[in-house]
Amino acid sequence: MTRKKPFLTAKSSFVIIFLTMFVVLALFMPKIFLRNNIYYLSKDINKLHSQHISLKEENKFLAQQLEKMKYKNQIMDSLILQNLDN
Repeated sequence: MTRKKPFLTAKSSFVIIFLTMFVVLALFMPKIFLRNNIYYLSKDINKLHSQHISLKEENKFLAQQLEKMKYKNQIMDSLILQNLDN
């Protein structure tokens, strides 16, 4: 009686499992890496966008303050000139 050799031995099954895992990781690691980078880049972009918006608002506020100071300075100059004329 001759014994048939099994199709898959324990060693070959082990090798096939590790090769399959390696192929799956090789296929999905770039996708995971790219998604991770895209996530962190979008977080940075959102942070910069919110800073940009707040700086624009601050710029508007400072421009208004500057206009008020210019107006006040013009009034003060005109009052000083009127006092000098009298």
